[in-house]
Amino acid sequence: MRASTGLLQPRQAPVSVARVRNVQVSAVAAPSASTASKKVSMVSLGCPKNVVDGEVLLGDLNRAGFEIVQEHEDADAIIVNTCTFVEDAKSESLEAIMDAANLNEDGKKRKIIITGCMAQRYSEQLASDLPEADLVVGFQNYGNLASSLRTTMGLSTEVSPTEFSKTSRVQVGDATVPFRPEWDRFRLTPAHTAYLRVAEGCNHACTFCAIPGFRGKFRSKPWQALLDEARHLVESGVVELNLIAEDTNQYGMDRRDGKGLAELMRELGKLEGLRWMRILYAYPSYFTEELVEEIATNPKVCKYIDMPLQHISNLTLLSMNRPPQDHTTKLLARLRERIPGLVLRTTFISGFPGETDEQHRELVNFCKDFKFERMGCFAFSEEDGTPAAEFPGQVPQNIRERRRDELVSLQQRIGEEFAESLVGREVDVIVDGYNDDGWLIGRTQWDAPDVDPIVFLSDPTEPGVPPLEVGQIRRCVIDGNSLFDLEAHPIA
Repeated sequence: MRASTGLLQPRQAPVSVARVRNVQVSAVAAPSASTASKKVSMVSLGCPKNVVDGEVLLGDLNRAGFEIVQEHEDADAIIVNTCTFVEDAKSESLEAIMDAANLNEDGKKRKIIITGCMAQRYSEQLASDLPEADLVVGFQNYGNLASSLRTTMGLSTEVSPTEFSKTSRVQVGDATVPFRPEWDRFRLTPAHTAYLRVAEGCNHACTFCAIPGFRGKFRSKPWQALLDEARHLVESGVVELNLIAEDTNQYGMDRRDGKGLAELMRELGKLEGLRWMRILYAYPSYFTEELVEEIATNPKVCKYIDMPLQHISNLTLLSMNRPPQDHTTKLLARLRERIPGLVLRTTFISGFPGETDEQHRELVNFCKDFKFERMGCFAFSEEDGTPAAEFPGQVPQNIRERRRDELVSLQQRIGEEFAESLVGREVDVIVDGYNDDGWLIGRTQWDAPDVDPIVFLSDPTEPGVPPLEVGQIRRCVIDGNSLFDLEAHPIA
């Protein structure tokens, strides 16, 4: 593949390939003669919302008769579902596209399809700089992907692939698009856990963030469609639902029917078979008394909240257009006071334009004092079209990274202390499966998939305790810790 210029200059980050699982997909249409032998694979990158998009896309293709495969070498078409959250995410996406295209050096001529946030945001530039890409598809056209792919592969009698490429190679429309049914997916997550998207888009104007420009305005998923989707997932064997959106706790506030996140979790709690639900991507507003009470008292709601705060210094928060420090610290204190056993996860940005050493030290000291059980940190990334990219006082990259590394190092010590505090306790653990080294691993209610620590599980030590099985939630004793990961064995 040729070298690229401009946007298309990958800097770092290895490609992370999602391994698709061949699960039962209901209501699958009989494959047509033209698509029955055609195989599709996916490289899934980015956040859980992108995972859901990818699962729905693969479900569409599966019902249209395409075979979904795990190995890209076996595929006739490779979908690269991209992310463009920060510069490193763009680099990872571009590298994945190049790796997919390079597979064609074996002469097979696989079709390369670009979807996801990078396709939505940079469609024309991708099409111009990457002639290897056969289709660049944005959110509005996801529902037509099966038809477009069929035509691109020369399986349609209505138009030739060459003519189609001239007129329809780039298919990107609006960012604010209606919800499509999302329950009939080809799942990328293990059978026992799933993401439930409750809303999409964002109406906030954080000065560092470009997401509203390509994910659109905030809109809640319709109430009944959401309940039906959750029911289908639980009936398929899901015992854990991770609730996601750009601002998950804003769910329902764009409607006037009085049904918000608290009411949703109350209804979800009635689903027989559902054991856990977890809030990811909360915003430091919208925590009504009813919502806090529901988290505290609903036994199926994990005592865990993921709430990116970005900073704690008032001047930096003002420049970011984020809620002020006083609001945030009072909210954090209220949440810890009202929700026994709560674990808080957050993320911060280091090296935001104008951030002084004093403001950075304020953030470091706050983290030392508050001790978030889970925390991540990004070095500030200038995102195209955002106000912060043009702010004066841009912090040199090496200082951004040094400040980030200091926060990460601090959090590693805090995370290890929290892990040590759990040793000897009895906790419920969800059994996720085997890692690459052959260890059976799981998670506590305080660990979201993919981003938080894990539990290394050993066999029962007492007679009569049944062996562990993937997908179970089992009572375990924490035997020890390895840094912030735990070691445990089942007792029931």
